[in-house]
Amino acid sequence: MEQVKFTQMKDGDKEDYEFLAHHEIEFTKGTADRLLKALVELDKGLSGYKVTRLGHSLQSATRAWHDGADTDWVVSALLHDIGDIYAPYNHDEYAASILRPFVREQCSWVVEKHGDFQMIYYGTHVGADPHKRNKHNGNVYFQDCSDFCEYWDQRSFDPKYDTKPIEFFIPKVREVFARTPYDPKIIRPNVREPLVNNI
Repeated sequence: MEQVKFTQMKDGDKEDYEFLAHHEIEFTKGTADRLLKALVELDKGLSGYKVTRLGHSLQSATRAWHDGADTDWVVSALLHDIGDIYAPYNHDEYAASILRPFVREQCSWVVEKHGDFQMIYYGTHVGADPHKRNKHNGNVYFQDCSDFCEYWDQRSFDPKYDTKPIEFFIPKVREVFARTPYDPKIIRPNVREPLVNNI
C-alpha cells in the first residue's frame, strides 16, 4: 500500500489508518531536525537588532546553559522565539505549543507567557501596558517567567557575548523531541526546577 484508499476520512478502514499511523510515527522522528532548520530561518526574520533572531535564540540558550539550567530550560530558551517568522502576533504561544508535549509544564508556560512579561522593558515606549505580566500574578510560575526574561531573554542581544553555535545544541534538541509526548514523568504539572544555580 502506497496511499490510503479513501478520499474522505469517514470512509477510511482499519488498514488505511494503521498505514497512516505508521507513516506519522516515522515522520515525527524528524521533528527535531525540522525545528533546527526552522530555527536557522530566523536569520532571515526581523532585523534592526544588533544580533539576528537566530543569534538572540542561541545567546538565550547559551546563557541558560552557562547558568546551569537543565535540558528543558536550555531547549526552551533556544526555541522561545521560533514563532517570530510564522506567528509574529503570537510567537510565544506558537513556540509553547511546539514545546508543550515534550518539556516540563513550567517551561512551556514560561515560553507561552514571556511576551507578556517582556512588556516591562518596552511597553511604555510603544504605547502598550508595561505591567501586562500582572494578570499572571499568583501563578506558580510567575517568578520563573520574570527570571527567564531578565536573565536570558532581554539581555541576549549582545554581539560581543560568547554565544555557542547551533551545533552545540543539536543533541539537546534531539533528546527533547525524542521523548514520548505528554509523558507525565516529563510534564510534571506544578513542579518547579530552578532556572539557574544562584536563583
